[in-house]
Amino acid sequence: MARIKDVAAHAGVSVATVSRVLNDNPSVTEETRDRVYAAMKELRYVPNAVARSLRTEATRTLGLIIGDILNPFFTELARGVEDEARQAGYTVIIGNADERAEEQDHYVRTLVEQRVDGLLICPTAEVTPLVEELVRTGRPLVFLDRTISGLDVPSVRADGATAIAELVAHLKRRGHRRIAFASGPATLSTGRERTEAFAAAMAEAGLDLRAEYMAAGDFREGSGRAITARLLDLPEPPEVIFFGDNLMTLGGLDEIRARGLSIPGDVAVASFDDVTWFVHVDPPITAIAQPTAEMGRTAVRLLLQGVAGRSGQSVVLPAELVVRRSCERKGA
Repeated sequence: MARIKDVAAHAGVSVATVSRVLNDNPSVTEETRDRVYAAMKELRYVPNAVARSLRTEATRTLGLIIGDILNPFFTELARGVEDEARQAGYTVIIGNADERAEEQDHYVRTLVEQRVDGLLICPTAEVTPLVEELVRTGRPLVFLDRTISGLDVPSVRADGATAIAELVAHLKRRGHRRIAFASGPATLSTGRERTEAFAAAMAEAGLDLRAEYMAAGDFREGSGRAITARLLDLPEPPEVIFFGDNLMTLGGLDEIRARGLSIPGDVAVASFDDVTWFVHVDPPITAIAQPTAEMGRTAVRLLLQGVAGRSGQSVVLPAELVVRRSCERKGA
């Protein structure tokens, strides 16, 4: 097994610098931090404190690492986790990875050192040596919302393929033909799955999948707004923009309003992810609702099976299309 001095030599830094990276010292530059993390990944290095903590006694606590605390999806997910854990007599400690692999690893180290009985992780796109080590050692672990190819970890996620097909069919019935998709990143399983489902749904409906109507964002507000601006500036803009998550939808709504355009008169809008405020927008937003709270509760039940030493199977829950007025066609 690699040692800290091996990591230092591989990254071209001192042992003290590697130690500062492991302890999240703010004096380390981003470039140096990236080199050290790259060396850790290549050498499959696991900090001693984490390795020692992989063998612990029960503490009746669970760790939850979410992707982005500003996203209402993850907030509702965390609530479902907490409700189920509380009923089972467990306390949940939450960490926000902010969609960054190094932040995810920071919370993995912290939670393992706090001797949580198991971990629920909404994984970032990057596979890190620390997460690989958790899997290798059999630490009770469940992935939430996302999966990582090549890692045999039970997961709980929503399958939106059927709902996406229903949405495209609904749009076609309303007379829409030019449909754009502002997807999430292809590096995340959710981004890939929703893009593949949309492409399949368009083919099934006999509608053209135009390259200029496909754009990948990052599941955040800014990318939703930027993609919307580009789509609306096309010589032939789309009639509908379908956004890959609720934050990108929010960014798109901001851009549409800023241009003085109407929904759905000038452009129709639909969202993957339903949030409570969608019903309060004029017009209310058509959305694909994930069983978010149930995903959190199911993940806890699955994790506690692992804590008890029993193997569990991954769970896929269906998403549901919620039709509202944001996709009505003018004159329909």
